Amino acid sequence: MSRVRSVVATAQPFDPATSTRRFTIGSPDGVSAVFLPPLMEKLSRTAPGIAIGIRQLLPRQGETSPVIAWKDALANLEARVMDAAIVPNEEFPARFACHPLYQEDFIVAARAGHPFAADPSLSNYCAMQHLVVSQTGDPHGFVDNILSEQGLSRRVALTVPNFMFALAVLAGTDLISALPRRFVEMHAARFGVVAIEPPLPLGTFTLNIVTQQVAMRDPGIEWLVGLLSGD
Repeated sequence: MSRVRSVVATAQPFDPATSTRRFTIGSPDGVSAVFLPPLMEKLSRTAPGIAIGIRQLLPRQGETSPVIAWKDALANLEARVMDAAIVPNEEFPARFACHPLYQEDFIVAARAGHPFAADPSLSNYCAMQHLVVSQTGDPHGFVDNILSEQGLSRRVALTVPNFMFALAVLAGTDLISALPRRFVEMHAARFGVVAIEPPLPLGTFTLNIVTQQVAMRDPGIEWLVGLLSGD
């Protein structure tokens, strides 16, 4: 209740055209790299004084339950370390508000001219050397779970801590990696990296903007969520 009273008491009239507020958004870098360019373009036109801070979010490594995997992000929201989080999860406690941002799936990314592009079969996929984005260095990812269901496996030759670094590494090696489609479509070309359709379904999911329910009483945060979601 003290947090509710604090938000209500400190709420001020909000005019994005003149405001100089700073908002902090948490998300994986592969997601930030997708929503930030259009967001910054909108801000330059309609709210030039607004500043944005980005906090890098990654799930708890090895955690298969989405609710637990993104628990740290929710804790940061409750601690008011950030104003909103964008995560691939659809189950949240009732004290959080959830706003869909976009649908995402994964493709295989590799340097232009990579031999996998000529034979993107499942057997060839498993035979390749793989790169996994892992902040902790744990090589086991969601792809390994999908492969194991079919009695298959792969060799992870390298882990890197973020998605943009992954593109830079792929550009100069024969490694391949399962990366978010929208991220690759927006940023891979300048690295000389191409998208290849995967030989098996790697899942589709929704990226959601998550805030505390009480935070939506803040006109600034309500405006930010609307700007992000296109409402």
